Formats: sequence, structure tokens, C-alpha cells
Amino acid sequence: MNYKKYKRVFMIVMDSLGIGAMDDAKKFDDEGTNTFVHTSQKCNGLNIPTLNSLGLYDLDHEILGTSKVNHPHSFVCKGKEASNGKDTMTGHWEMMGIYTTKPFLTFTDTGFPKELMDELSKRTGKKLIGNKAASGTEIIKELGEEQTRDGSLIVYTSADSVLQIAANEASVPLEDLYKYCSIARELCMRKDWLVGRVIARPYVGTSKENFKRTSGRHDYALSPSGRTYMDTLKDHGYEVSCIGKISDIFNGEGVSKTQKTVSNDDGMIKTIEEAKRDFTGLCFVNLVEFDSEYGHRRNPLGYGKAIEEFDVRLKELMTYLNEDDLLIVTADHGNDPTYKGTDHTREKVPMIFYSKGIREGKCLDDRLSFADMGRTIIENFNLQKEEEQIGTVIEELLK
Repeated sequence: MNYKKYKRVFMIVMDSLGIGAMDDAKKFDDEGTNTFVHTSQKCNGLNIPTLNSLGLYDLDHEILGTSKVNHPHSFVCKGKEASNGKDTMTGHWEMMGIYTTKPFLTFTDTGFPKELMDELSKRTGKKLIGNKAASGTEIIKELGEEQTRDGSLIVYTSADSVLQIAANEASVPLEDLYKYCSIARELCMRKDWLVGRVIARPYVGTSKENFKRTSGRHDYALSPSGRTYMDTLKDHGYEVSCIGKISDIFNGEGVSKTQKTVSNDDGMIKTIEEAKRDFTGLCFVNLVEFDSEYGHRRNPLGYGKAIEEFDVRLKELMTYLNEDDLLIVTADHGNDPTYKGTDHTREKVPMIFYSKGIREGKCLDDRLSFADMGRTIIENFNLQKEEEQIGTVIEELLK
């Protein structure tokens, strides 16, 4: 196995940390959104010296807590989403070379169709309750006692393209919950009901005062619509180590190693441990709490605190990187916590590239696709883009 410049690439997705509305944001009713800037403003500035040292200010001067600095070891730019959408799967798939023309279905405003609910109830033999968009922790507070008493299933969704089923392990054994989610996945392959993911959400406890979700979450995702750059890497013997929900997003395809996480911090701790290990290839990380805990819940103060905590771990990670390592810090879409509703927002994303081997870092022009990151990664490993894959090499990174 050989490479042009970097032996290891660490790609960290700050899930939903967009950096300004896309040119077509009006089509998505997202004009004027900017997750990073508006979060910083609500927090009266962010304490993020590590991100600041990498050149974040160059991407948006209005991020409070940033300042103009020289950053010789990092390139920065904004990335535009070429695909038609603003969801997790579309963003991540595009990073790895897939162009999506039709957004995944969401049922945020309406709940799931009666025909789907009736068929799911018939196939599982269970009463279904809920059927609305909700926070996972809030809906088990609201309906968990009823569900625990009668062994029904709580079905709910979010702003993402998901169907989630929650059940207390005391009334619905975990293996049964997984079986019911497999049934839901089968039903939701129908074109009119085609959601990106079905998610099992087990919890424990005896009342709404002590209900707690467990680590038994399991995702039933669609497989990518084409071959990804992860497939390319794995097929040629390079490691693709995934942390967080990356493996779920790609339905395990192109993955050689995976680790689940319980929080952003847990994800960064696991990434730091990977940096202490010798391998050749990609470590691909998703930090979901920015999105799930703060973006969707419209909590800018919590979002800001999470960015600051990430900044501390990022500095720690960088101490373990070698001269021939590349660190990429980016996002998959926006989720402006100051905006109306609870949905994702159609935004550009930051692209920050750091390596001790970079000598003349600067701010680059906007990239036209998230796929430019994945394309550059496989170019680094002397691999070829397949015909259907998108993305253009970021030449400055490989000089």
C-alpha cells in the first residue's frame, strides 16, 4: 500500500455545524441561516482557540470568538452541497462520491400514513402509539408508561428521514424490537414510504421520572445508491475505521472497523485512541450530538458549549498526529438552533484541513461538492475515481 502524502486521514463530521445558507436555500425555506455564526452570537462569543488557530475566522468573520491568524499548517474553505437535500445520509454519501438528486422522504409535519401504520400493526401484532415528530427522550416521558403497561410500540419520526420505534425492554424484549424494526424496514422500502433509516430505540425504567434510553439502539439503513470512496479504499486493502453512526449511514458498506459512541466526547476519545494506533487509510468520525441534542432542540447555548468542548478534544487529538497525517474537520448540513422549526437547514459546510506536513496554508475558494474531500482522499492513496462517482481533487492538499 502506498500514498502520495498522507498515511492516515482523520475525517471528523461535526454533525449539522453549517456555516451559512446555500445559494438555493430559498427553495428549502432556509434563507439567512448560519448555524456557526448564530450560535456564536447567542453565546456572546465562543472560546474555541484550536479552531481559531486553524483559520476559522477566514471562513466567516462574524463567528464571535474568532480572530485573524496566520495558519501555515491548515487550508480552509467552504463546501457547497451538490446533491438535492439537507439530511444526514445525503451529506455523508456525497462526501464519499454519491450524487443524490431526490431528497429522502420525511414525515415531520404529518406523521406516517395510516396505511403504513395499519400494515405495521398487522405485521407486528402490536398496537402503535405516537406517530408524530418528537424528541426521543420527550416521547418516552410522554408515552413510556402507557407503552410499558400494554406492550405497544411507540412510533415516531424527526426532521430526518427516519422511522423510529421505542419500547421498554421490560415489556418488549430487545430481540423482538429488532424483529419489529426489520419488518418496518421491509415496509419502508416501498417508494411512497421510503425513509432513509428505521431505528430501534430501546429504553429501561419504571416511570417517566427514570426512563433512560440504552445503548441497544440499532439502525436499519438504506445501502448507498452507488459505490463509494469507502468501498474503493477497502477494496484496495486500506483501512476504513468508522466511529459513531458512520457505519449505520452507509449500512456497513465500505467499512472495515466500527465503534459506536454515546456522546461527542466519547467519539473524540475513541478518535484519539485511533490516532495512537498504526494503520494506513481513513478514520471517519461522526459527532451526532451537535445535531440531535442541540440543533433539533433549538438550543444555541448547549450547541455553543458542545463546540467549545469539541475544541478542547481537537487540540488533544492534534498532539497525536504525525507529519504524514491529514485531519479534516467538516459538517454534513446545517441545523441553525436560532431558526424556526426543528428541521435541518440548507447550508454550506466548513472544510478545515490540517497537517504538520502542510507548509503554506491559506483560505481557498469554495468547493462545489462535499465529494471533493473523498475524491482527494482516494487520490492521496493513488486510487482512481469510478465513472459514477463525483468530486474534484483539492490539489493544494497533495502538493
